Amino acid sequence: MTVPFYGFEAIGRLWLLLIIPILIALYVIVVRRRAKRGMRYTNTTVLGAVMPVQSQWLRHVIVALSVLSLIALNLAWARPLGIDKVARERATIVLIIDISQSMMATDVEPNRLEAAKAAALNFVAEIPDGFNIGIVSLSGTPSVRLAPNSNKQAVRRVIESLVTQDGTAIGDALQAALSAVAGMPEGDKDKVPAMIVLLSDGGHTHGQSPRQAASQAEIAGIPIYTIAYGSDNGYVDLDDERINVPPDRELMAEIAEISGGEYYTADNARQLGRAYGRIQSELGWEMVEKEVTATWAFGSLIFALIAGAGAVVLGVRFK
Repeated sequence: MTVPFYGFEAIGRLWLLLIIPILIALYVIVVRRRAKRGMRYTNTTVLGAVMPVQSQWLRHVIVALSVLSLIALNLAWARPLGIDKVARERATIVLIIDISQSMMATDVEPNRLEAAKAAALNFVAEIPDGFNIGIVSLSGTPSVRLAPNSNKQAVRRVIESLVTQDGTAIGDALQAALSAVAGMPEGDKDKVPAMIVLLSDGGHTHGQSPRQAASQAEIAGIPIYTIAYGSDNGYVDLDDERINVPPDRELMAEIAEISGGEYYTADNARQLGRAYGRIQSELGWEMVEKEVTATWAFGSLIFALIAGAGAVVLGVRFK
């Protein structure tokens, strides 16, 4: 969406707006003189027939529209700038997918991990082809499974091959994702925006502090979008023991806030898909400055056309 008033490329041209008050003053003087001249007629019935009351307000409207047309035309001449939302041509995204044992909980069918993989595959399918996508697995020993690249087939194969492992070192996974972005070619790293998407049920167990890693991401200008996945009733059976594994929503929200990203929750597969959709809408667009002279020139034309039509109607009524 374009914001049609942000600034001017040639702001010095706005001095012509000083003429507008002068024109308005001249119009007021002319109207008053005409009114005084009209009072010379003693037969008000004849005067009312010649100059109906409606013509007065119509004349004022025509003048007002003409003034607005001049103002819009002068603003267009000053080359106004706007902010427009346009599609990004490229970006780097690193998906961090939690493969810890808690992702085997069946509160999301068929289980958290399989649902997460399916949603990630749909997300990748919708991402523009020119984007670079990397995959980091989150466990006790996070690793970069695929460096960021534009080969969607390779991305899909890596996602489909993910299986569960022990432990949850969220901070280390974030650090691995940051390293993957830093490993991009220098030309890409400096010019192409990057972001990290962390899908996890939380439960950080060891390794680097997630908050510290989020601070490093904020310094690097890489926002982290987090999705806290699973319900409070989720559980897994490990070593003949049933363990409750609710998502750590507080930690996931903090990571997003510190890094400048966004935080989402997803209790089921449908909500997970919607969360990815919202992230995609953030990812696929950017706000850029652009000249919007045509918008103001068009507005000036509309005002002028309406004023012209009013003048024609007024002229016909006096015939």
